[in-house]
Amino acid sequence: MTALRRYEILLPLRFNNGQSVPENLLADALLELEKQFEAVSWETQIVRGTWQKAGQTYHDELMRLFVDVPDKAENRQFFIQFKDRMKTKFKQLDIWLVSYSIDVL
Repeated sequence: MTALRRYEILLPLRFNNGQSVPENLLADALLELEKQFEAVSWETQIVRGTWQKAGQTYHDELMRLFVDVPDKAENRQFFIQFKDRMKTKFKQLDIWLVSYSIDVL
């Protein structure tokens, strides 16, 4: 059995100023992951969240996408860099990215 890791990222559907994110930005992120790992999955329902930073409250509308990959250092490094690129492209203070070990049966 190969050790796998799931990476989940929440990408915004709206910029912090409330304007809708252009669909091509979301499509580009999905295509980049598909090109890198030959697969990507995403959910079509909206994930809503609220968070605070420096006394300001933010309300998010997000899309959750995920990729299951071998648990290797180079894949972890890819996602760290991917997160940084997404923060810039989506003009975000932060992007939520988590990973965890999975067993595929």
